[in-house]
Amino acid sequence: MTELQHPPLNWEASATATHPQVSTSLPPEVETCLKNARFLHLATCDALYPHVSLMNYTYLPSTPFDPSPVIIMTTNPSSKKTLNLISNPRVSLLVHDWVSHRPPTRNPDPTREGSPPPQATRSSLASLLLNINTSALSSISATINGTARMVEQGSEEEAWCKERHLENNTFGDQVMEERGLFGARRDPLATEGDGGASCYIEGEEVRVVLVGVKEGRIADWKGGVKDWVIMSPSEQRERGRQPMVNGVA
Repeated sequence: MTELQHPPLNWEASATATHPQVSTSLPPEVETCLKNARFLHLATCDALYPHVSLMNYTYLPSTPFDPSPVIIMTTNPSSKKTLNLISNPRVSLLVHDWVSHRPPTRNPDPTREGSPPPQATRSSLASLLLNINTSALSSISATINGTARMVEQGSEEEAWCKERHLENNTFGDQVMEERGLFGARRDPLATEGDGGASCYIEGEEVRVVLVGVKEGRIADWKGGVKDWVIMSPSEQRERGRQPMVNGVA
């Protein structure tokens, strides 16, 4: 009870809309985050429990088939997330630009295993990444709420989206070097130069999932939160608002 009466200075109630921002385009910090992050977390849900998946993705401000910002992902048709999307297309996405590898603790635990492996801590580059001051590089996490759509199989839109998604997730030799740095083994299904992307994007059975970016929430490392909504000028006028771009009239 005392904590609620005297919250920390960076505390903000986040159960309702906080500092809402309405504009015709994405907040710049969200767009930057989507362009630069390697993965996002996709949350789907059936009638019982949420299911979270780590996803490769491609962000595009528009496509020949949709003038609005979209996120492209691919999924196995028999996966849990696909079954969830078919029964309930409502999703939440989380993307952030924070360094996610856990740095060594002040008092190392000899029983702790996992990321990062011992060989990573012996590399000067890995040590730099693991011990870097994350607050200097990171700024926000962005939660995006939306409705997912399965693109029609065999359509022109599906072929276009797969091509863009493959281009955006082809990393060449660098990703192989990173995997070796952190102790990962080379994927035997990976095609030379594509970082293994072809095996989960190009297959005929792979489904393309599109999520339109319409609204979400920004959270910074200090605990501040801000909600945002994308509306066209006509939608803003219908709701009695003066059209805004990036939150500025």
